[in-house]
Amino acid sequence: MAGSIAASAFFPGPGASPAASAKTSKAMGGELPENLSVRGIVAKPNVPSGNMQVKAQAQALPKVNGTKVNHKNASADTEEAIPYSAPKTFYNQLPDWSMLLAAVTTIFLAAEKQWTLLDWKPKKPDMLVDTFGFGRIIQDGLVFRQNFLIRSYEIGADRTASIETLMNHLQETALNHVKTAGLLGDGFGATPEMSKRNLIWVVSKIQLLVEQYPSWGDMVQVDTWVAAAGKNGMRRDWHVRDYNSGRTILRATSVWVMMNKNTRRLSKMPDEVRAEIGPYFNGRSAITDEQSEKLAKPGSTPDGDATKQFIRKGLTPRWGDLDVNQHVNNVKYIGWILESAPISILEKHELASMTLDYRKECGRDSVLQSLTTVAGECTDGHHPDDTIQCDHLLQLESGADIVKAHTEWRPKRAHGEGNLGFFPAESA
Repeated sequence: MAGSIAASAFFPGPGASPAASAKTSKAMGGELPENLSVRGIVAKPNVPSGNMQVKAQAQALPKVNGTKVNHKNASADTEEAIPYSAPKTFYNQLPDWSMLLAAVTTIFLAAEKQWTLLDWKPKKPDMLVDTFGFGRIIQDGLVFRQNFLIRSYEIGADRTASIETLMNHLQETALNHVKTAGLLGDGFGATPEMSKRNLIWVVSKIQLLVEQYPSWGDMVQVDTWVAAAGKNGMRRDWHVRDYNSGRTILRATSVWVMMNKNTRRLSKMPDEVRAEIGPYFNGRSAITDEQSEKLAKPGSTPDGDATKQFIRKGLTPRWGDLDVNQHVNNVKYIGWILESAPISILEKHELASMTLDYRKECGRDSVLQSLTTVAGECTDGHHPDDTIQCDHLLQLESGADIVKAHTEWRPKRAHGEGNLGFFPAESA
């Protein structure tokens, strides 16, 4: 019994107050000074807190003749108003770890998002990610790849993408390739060294083979790369596939030369420019059987075959047809060439191949005419061999040739039909 009393004096229970402990100490062995603790250390008096006081009397005071009667004097009431505070230990002095962990997690996630979307600069070209939809460089930096979704305003009467839509995709990937490689100067696809010398790229020749036409909602995947073309030219190739099936949609090759932006004359390729683009040259060809013969003018029939000629006059460029180099975009020429094609061909056939030979640039004040010569008859048959060949010429009304072209047309077929070839796996 005596042991429990002694223990309670030094280790008060959870319900015991400091005042009770002090009274017990007085009863055990004499009175202690009011400011002296059980350890013999002078303690500072506690200042009562207004919101942490415990009253001994919680019940209401009785009333006598309408007047409250206090059974205790003021000194006793003051003694019973005892401040209480939880004992300070190591554990309740620790910070709130859950709040700290939440703050650290929020900062980490925000930093990770900024790193991925804004400040991410990969070190290797083959690890580029198409974060913003601008495409990525693959195959050790030699091929650029970009995907396009065929939209409703890019399809024609056949419910398939027009040839102009596909050609715009080719041009867009070419420019994004230069931009992603870090070679874009202040011109339309010009490199920094070209910009210093006021040089720009102009297309000299384009050849394309169309296997099938995508429809609205289809996703197409475009690969492009460059190579040398003679001493002063550059070749650019494209291979377009269906994103889901991998089937070939279109293959194309082109030759580009340099023109002085001020004099509008062709220029040789400077060594500094060759040093810029040379590391990106890829010897692969999208079209192995390239058209090397000169294109014939419409109306010339050396073999004596029957031909029909169609002419469309009064073609003028609009302001929206000009590019940043202030000449008509090469894709616009394709639309003008097909303006003179007979409607019977457009209704029953689809373009299978096209070769364009660009002769002269066209400005905004030019007036042009389109000529088409058709070899063979347009029939209703759907046999794969029933093709039509056409020769086209786009020229100024003054007589200067702008573009010569040769097209081949096959009978229309249902979407997805045909012998669609795959690109060899080793070169994909």
